[in-house]
Amino acid sequence: MPNKLYKGYMIDLDGTIYRGKERIPAAKRFIERLQKFEIPFLFVTNNSTRTPEQIVENLSKNYDIHVKKENVYTSALATADYIADLDEHKRQVYAVGQLGLQQALLDRGFRFNEQNPDYVVVGLDTDVTYHKLELATLAVRNGAKFIGTNPDSNLPSERGMIPSAGSIVACIEYATQQKATYVGKPENIIMEKALEKMNLPEDQVAMVGDNYRTDIMAGINFGMDTIIVYTGLSTKEEVAREKVQPTHQIDSLDEWQVSDEEK
Repeated sequence: MPNKLYKGYMIDLDGTIYRGKERIPAAKRFIERLQKFEIPFLFVTNNSTRTPEQIVENLSKNYDIHVKKENVYTSALATADYIADLDEHKRQVYAVGQLGLQQALLDRGFRFNEQNPDYVVVGLDTDVTYHKLELATLAVRNGAKFIGTNPDSNLPSERGMIPSAGSIVACIEYATQQKATYVGKPENIIMEKALEKMNLPEDQVAMVGDNYRTDIMAGINFGMDTIIVYTGLSTKEEVAREKVQPTHQIDSLDEWQVSDEEK
């Protein structure tokens, strides 16, 4: 039986399009089929450290997947879009994060302010220092709105699971006794902003990913169909125990038909 045909796709990166430094050949073929049939797609990633240009370069150089920066939507971009829409008069921000986050904020007209910001935005920062945490804590306690780019506690690396953005946000939450507003998957904010960018109705778009707790829950929370592909983190046994099941489950992206014209 042919699967449902969607007019657009939101797609995770690590575990779905590649596994660390390892290529997933079926993922490259999937993207090329979407391009062939001119089906819109957006890589929706919780990575806030890289700019879309850096992600595009990485995909091309290391995985032979060739896309445009317009195909990439990071938690940093979603964060900048989200706070830009909150109040047009508030443009002062203190950010704990790397180039991807800083550039996204600058591109939306924000100015960096360590002392009296309107917003404190915290993402993954591999050069985080006590001084940065101190400034963020003081600003939040002084009334700045507290935003976390994404809630991921850990990040896979060659050495094992290392702290990710959520771990840094949690430190400031503990110091301020305030909960951050999270933007990235599985929260709705990144999905809302990504859908606005795609300009498609949510019932015509599917979220594709390997991680039930981030990718699939993002789709479920938002009311969007989901496709879990078992090439990354979540296993069939783990997903089978979940109350809410993904809309579709596949072992490889080669299994997924994107157009009636495919042979």
